[in-house]
Amino acid sequence: MIERKIGEDSAGQRLDKYVRRLLREVPLSHVYKMFRTRKVRLNGARGRPEELLKAGDVVVVRGDDERLLSAPPAVQPQPRRARVPLRVLFEDDYLMAVEKPAGMAVHPGSGIESATLVDEVRAMLGPRAVHNEFAPSPAHRLDRDTSGIILVAKRRPAMVRLTEIFTAGDATKCYLALAKGQLERARGTIDLPLSEHEQTARSRAERGVNMQPAITHYRVLGKGSGASLLECAIETGRTHQIRRHLLAVGHPIAGDRRYGDFPFNRELKGKFGLKRMFLHARRISVAHPMTGQKMVFEAPLAAELVEVLVRMGIDLPK
Repeated sequence: MIERKIGEDSAGQRLDKYVRRLLREVPLSHVYKMFRTRKVRLNGARGRPEELLKAGDVVVVRGDDERLLSAPPAVQPQPRRARVPLRVLFEDDYLMAVEKPAGMAVHPGSGIESATLVDEVRAMLGPRAVHNEFAPSPAHRLDRDTSGIILVAKRRPAMVRLTEIFTAGDATKCYLALAKGQLERARGTIDLPLSEHEQTARSRAERGVNMQPAITHYRVLGKGSGASLLECAIETGRTHQIRRHLLAVGHPIAGDRRYGDFPFNRELKGKFGLKRMFLHARRISVAHPMTGQKMVFEAPLAAELVEVLVRMGIDLPK
């Protein structure tokens, strides 16, 4: 019989995920059979896979300890290193704020061969990376071609709380974007539902396109050479939200290879040297996941984007 008392760093996760990590070499089908046959107990009662663990809970797995735990530890692959190390804006025991360069993916995935933000953070932390079987993980998303701030949870309780904060919309995220054309109003709001980005073909066929609420606020910071520099704040976190919203109102982001105006992109590259998408996560305001203290993190605009603004005659944002 295996018995474990749940500590603070393991709280907040599902029981089945905890048991799967505990029994790494046990086939997944057998793990869930143990749930069905009541061999997994939580605080003396039958354990259910979806239950969320709390500090102080006692998990018991009935079986032969030696057979369940004797497998050798899995060999961890060496993380790939980035060409440009991440700039750390803030770090404590629970949280890191880092500046992601444009072109770096946040998570590993198919077709991604270069180092990701996850790879780089874990390599930077070295032996400190894993804490009670939790490896540092980004608490929110940022497009591969977007530069700027990413918050990384270093311990599980911080990840659980940050997920709650971002899901509830209690964090303020501001971006800088260079958009085609000149917007009529100095301030505005784009309240336009967007289709679910990851909806399956089967779901679309059965239910139709799933439209999700999406709200983006913008403020014009400067104008020049047929473009506008905007500060954008999002209430919702839909995939590619700012890029899709600005395209919908006729002002796509400069350098955007997916939603942009391609002749406009070529013109800006030739005249002003813009070689990437002009979208930068400038500021995040959020409560610290453990102390609740309000924190504001800022990342200055990348040097190559500053040079483009200077060449276009647009004043730098303050």
